[in-house]
Amino acid sequence: MTKRRRTRKRQKQSRAIPVTVWIEAAGILLTGIALVTLLSLLSFSRGTLTGKWLDLLRQGFGWGTYFVPVGLGALGLWLFLVGFGRQIRVPLETLLGTLLLFLGSLGLLHYFATDPQAVALSGGGGGHLGWLISRALIGALGDIGAILTLLTILIVGLIALFSISITNAFRYFLTLWHKLVDWYRFHSAAIRDVAPPEGWRDVAPPDRWRDVASPPKDESLAARLMVRTEEQGRRPTAPATTSPLAEHGLLFPRVVGDAKEWRLPSLEDILESGVEQELSQAEIRYKVRVIEETLASFGVPCKVVEVNQGPTITQFGLEPGFIERKDRLGRHRRVKVKVSRITSLVSDLSLALAASPIRVEAPVPGRPLVGIEVPNTSTSLVSLRSVIDSKAFRSIDSKLRIALGQDVAGQPVAADLAQMPHLLIAGATGSGKSVCIKSITACLLLNNTPDDLRLIMIDPKMVELASFNGLPHLLVPVVIEVERVVVTLRWVTREMKRRYRLFSKVGARTIAMYNQMMASRGKDSLPHIAILIDELADLMMVAPEEMERSICRIAQLARATGIHLVIATQRPSVDVVTGLIKANFPARISFAVTSQVDSRVILDMRGAEKLLGRGDMLYLASDSSKLVRLQGCFVSDTELERLANYWRGFRTSAPLPPGAALVQQPLWEEMMAKEKEAASRDDLLDRAIEVVREHDRASISLLQRKLRIGYSRAARLIDTMEEQGIIGPDEGAGRGRRVYKTRQEEGSTYESQ
Repeated sequence: MTKRRRTRKRQKQSRAIPVTVWIEAAGILLTGIALVTLLSLLSFSRGTLTGKWLDLLRQGFGWGTYFVPVGLGALGLWLFLVGFGRQIRVPLETLLGTLLLFLGSLGLLHYFATDPQAVALSGGGGGHLGWLISRALIGALGDIGAILTLLTILIVGLIALFSISITNAFRYFLTLWHKLVDWYRFHSAAIRDVAPPEGWRDVAPPDRWRDVASPPKDESLAARLMVRTEEQGRRPTAPATTSPLAEHGLLFPRVVGDAKEWRLPSLEDILESGVEQELSQAEIRYKVRVIEETLASFGVPCKVVEVNQGPTITQFGLEPGFIERKDRLGRHRRVKVKVSRITSLVSDLSLALAASPIRVEAPVPGRPLVGIEVPNTSTSLVSLRSVIDSKAFRSIDSKLRIALGQDVAGQPVAADLAQMPHLLIAGATGSGKSVCIKSITACLLLNNTPDDLRLIMIDPKMVELASFNGLPHLLVPVVIEVERVVVTLRWVTREMKRRYRLFSKVGARTIAMYNQMMASRGKDSLPHIAILIDELADLMMVAPEEMERSICRIAQLARATGIHLVIATQRPSVDVVTGLIKANFPARISFAVTSQVDSRVILDMRGAEKLLGRGDMLYLASDSSKLVRLQGCFVSDTELERLANYWRGFRTSAPLPPGAALVQQPLWEEMMAKEKEAASRDDLLDRAIEVVREHDRASISLLQRKLRIGYSRAARLIDTMEEQGIIGPDEGAGRGRRVYKTRQEEGSTYESQ
């Protein structure tokens, strides 16, 4: 009897319908009800059953009836997909936000009804549910408390449903308002020169762009720009006297026009779309079979459980299997395969797959898998536009966001230069360093106006970055002379200190806080400064101590002031990438190198020697210790030329004469002259000036006695004071020289020097 009962129970269980089938049936039923309800709402002829169903819905939900079929259809589709085997996760905050919006809307719709019961019976307002919600809130909180509670429920529902904050929404609408105002000013300025409307106030360019006195207001914009360009041509080195930054030696390129008229370029007009190539399923299955059979032949059972195809390589995720071993007592036990046994068979896998080099990632970060990275037979370029258009790039809320490339799974990867805050790039010749520098520059130019970002580009190779000359973003034309690099970095250090002094005066800690304070006061903000150096090895050969000191000084302190470094080198040796430099550059990119030693120098671990070149790189983020393999973005010379021509040919609202758009001047000539003057100045000059003032006469013998120096040095000091107009010429007959200026007249001059 027991066996019969068991047999009957098994037969009943075998005839039972699985739970997944019931779930699919429920999903189909709800979807059908949703479609019938929607069609009944949209049609004029209804049946008896559908009419009563709609009357029931209207009395229950009022005007919210139109959202009921949407909810039923979404629930039915979700149940159908779950029963079909597709796991679709709906966040809890999405469900909560939808429920709050629905209930809050029903209560708000019925709140303003004069006769709530009659409106609910007629199917209007929020129905009986809305009547219940509004009546309960009014009875508990009163009229004002009820309306405030309903509005709060709606706002919380919007925040939970769309994952937005009130601050971000307010900033978005504020930015949109500023864009509309700028658009109105731009088109109003275009009409102004044709027919100036009555009462229009002429908007002059800001002080930091003004080089000459403003012309009369009755002149046209083109005439004013022509006058300004001609006067600048006659006086190319005259700084802007009204600019507060000119007092500190910071001279900006002379850009004609109002800074409010800067417009960012369009991606569609500048960048081109890329074409991706994918491996066929037959080729993927063949490689999976070869990997499993090769490892099994060496007594290492493994199974490929996932395949991630990237633009250059394909990563096969291996799950190590089990093998039987005898313990000390002679019993057979199943143990898992060691990861070291898989990594030791890299050469055999490379031979079996006829692909080299193969890199093993053991384990894959965050996964219980061993990654085998096999080069693709046909690679595809990663276009810059494909990464910029991605969600990963747009989700970074920063103007200094840069596109890096795609990972081994083909997913776009982007980063924020402001969070790095400096980037070190290394790799062998031809591995993709210069292209990476150009793609970073293109990202910065596509997202920043000259008011937001200024660039300093240093190119000892003289040809890689020369195409960017003439951009309004450049603080100085591309520096190609090695002798000027040290002077440039000294200026950056002084500018960093000046910004810290400005921050301390207003109580700001970062450039973001300072710019926010200045914007609230209606003053100009400070732009970020990005310094891009294409080859560090050449600079370290000329002045290693000065370069290392300047770079480390800037890297340590310049983050809060909005100054960022991007340095590339093709020789990652310890005398170029020193320990101090590495310590201040946590974010690093390594392209293909020639040896493990170079890989350890740049990344502190091996792996870069097995890269393929041509943009294949390892990225070490500043907030992570795990390497990420990427295929870098490629930007063509044609795209860069379009981008550079856009900014070079930027025009204001009125047509400009040829050559009137941009007048860019060398910025370091005066600074280099001061450096030479300071270098040639004698340390005893100040003491010599005091001596001649005390005795009211000057002679070589006097300086020899008082300063205890030789004849040649005393003679040079006398000549220097004569050139500066402190003393007169030799009067002969042993009478010495006359002292022209007194101590009070010269005190302030030499203190300023």
